[in-house]
Amino acid sequence: MGYRSASDKPVPEEKAPIEKPVKAKKSKSKAKKSLRHLTVFTGKVVGIKDGDTFEILYDSITERVRLAEIDCPEKSQAFGKNARQYASDLCFGKTVTVTSDGKRDRYGRVVGTITTTDGTNVNEELVKAGLAWHYKHYSKSKTLDAIEEQARKQKIGLWADKDPVAPWDWRKERRRK
Repeated sequence: MGYRSASDKPVPEEKAPIEKPVKAKKSKSKAKKSLRHLTVFTGKVVGIKDGDTFEILYDSITERVRLAEIDCPEKSQAFGKNARQYASDLCFGKTVTVTSDGKRDRYGRVVGTITTTDGTNVNEELVKAGLAWHYKHYSKSKTLDAIEEQARKQKIGLWADKDPVAPWDWRKERRRK
């Protein structure tokens, strides 16, 4: 405590007001990060989100890639975990090449085909293993059509199921609930 003079009563010293840190308010609309236009790039697979969504480290930046022309079952759908595991076995931790037309989906993912260094086309392998549908709404590939038809005939993977539900139908049904 300080004193103004000998006759004054003790007066508390003035203290600077304590400033509380102010948190910046989050904008309600998320600012879109700058997305690169990518057509062909090579990187390391560092994550498998589900059977058809991968995280690939390219040029020190992780790019999320959605496999083009196919649709795997969702994780909580029958064969969803199998598709994710199979995709992981094919290429997790490996160097791959992504080929895309440069487009991204509504979630900002690069939409493309993944090929391993030994030439394995991951998109086709998932369909061949009966762990993905040929997504005919977005693809007219005769190759994928033939591969899916073969898997269906041989009752491989999800085609062994009595009544397999396409992921797009499964998602639509979940939205209704």
